[in-house]
Amino acid sequence: MGRSRRTIPEELLLLALDPATGTTAQPQSLDLGLAGAQLVELALAGRIAPDGDRIAVVMPRPTGDPTLDSALELLRRRGSPVRAVHWIGGPRLGLRQIYLAHLERCGMVHAVAGQMCGVLPTTRYQATDTDISREIRARLDSAIRTGVPPDPRTAALAALAHAVGLGKHLYPGNEGRSSRSRLRDLIRHDPMGGLVAHAVMDVQNGVAAQPRRDRAQAPPAARPTASGVPLQPRRTGAMARAAAH
Repeated sequence: MGRSRRTIPEELLLLALDPATGTTAQPQSLDLGLAGAQLVELALAGRIAPDGDRIAVVMPRPTGDPTLDSALELLRRRGSPVRAVHWIGGPRLGLRQIYLAHLERCGMVHAVAGQMCGVLPTTRYQATDTDISREIRARLDSAIRTGVPPDPRTAALAALAHAVGLGKHLYPGNEGRSSRSRLRDLIRHDPMGGLVAHAVMDVQNGVAAQPRRDRAQAPPAARPTASGVPLQPRRTGAMARAAAH
């Protein structure tokens, strides 16, 4: 894959990194978003493909990115397509720290040691090149402002940013309400990003833990999201097939 292009997990983490505090916004849901971002990146690389609400490995050849290849190998070992919601909700805690260390090795951030209350050791992360974060943010801003359909990578990044609740971090307060709404709407421009983003929100809302027959019997309803804005369930394309299982 090379290093000429930043991956979606890297960009999602850089979006979440607060330049003032060196901490990440929405840390609890960010691990889920990073797991979802890996799926989107692997799909864009032609390694996996959606199969209804499941993810199937179609080319097990490594990408050259160690973090992505680790996820690809885990998917390959499953031997059969796995439901996106089960993969994202699986026991892979600490993905945020793995990617922070990855960004540090790549020279995109540097760690700053400190202490909390003068006793507990802490680590903050500062971007080494703020132009990168500004460029990522500018792509989202442009898609929101112009209404022009974004490229698949930007659309998937927007979908995941909404799914983990970064909208209120990127566009805070009442003045950012319309931008948060338009960020949510960008989810429709990339089917894979939309499938994964809905799976991230399902995990946060506990849908993955419900018995399948209960979900099948439940009436359609507005889906609460991490940003607090209801997202109506979709019934077309991949999401229609996902709803049928």
